[in-house]
Amino acid sequence: MTQKKFLTAVDGSEHSVKVVDKAIELSEIYNAEIILIHCHKKFPTILGEPYKEQAVSSTLLEAEKVVKPHLNKLAENGIRHSKRLMEEPAGTQIANVAEIEKCDMIIMGSRGLTNLEGLIVGSTTHRVLHLATCSVLVVK
Repeated sequence: MTQKKFLTAVDGSEHSVKVVDKAIELSEIYNAEIILIHCHKKFPTILGEPYKEQAVSSTLLEAEKVVKPHLNKLAENGIRHSKRLMEEPAGTQIANVAEIEKCDMIIMGSRGLTNLEGLIVGSTTHRVLHLATCSVLVVK
């Protein structure tokens, strides 16, 4: 039997906590590895040095802050895991990483930080649902 892999997307929203909890629950059932992914804002392209390097460092520091509590929770629960910090656009990156890593499932929230009312699912989730080559579990 091959090792199961679940790509779990977090963005710092309240939904991320529920997503990671569901990923842990499923990982324990299927003895799966979790790949935690966070897509940070794009790096600046028009800044010169040293400002560009400062902006890149700041962006990566913020991304690490977003994933750290989730990585700690995975470790506390004894779940095999790794992380991927990717540059936006999130919907495309999540689907691409899942395909490259040969993930069995993507687990993500129905809405993220924008939490736009009136949408059934958020725009990132909608994009992943259309691009993903594996199953997608949307956690509400």
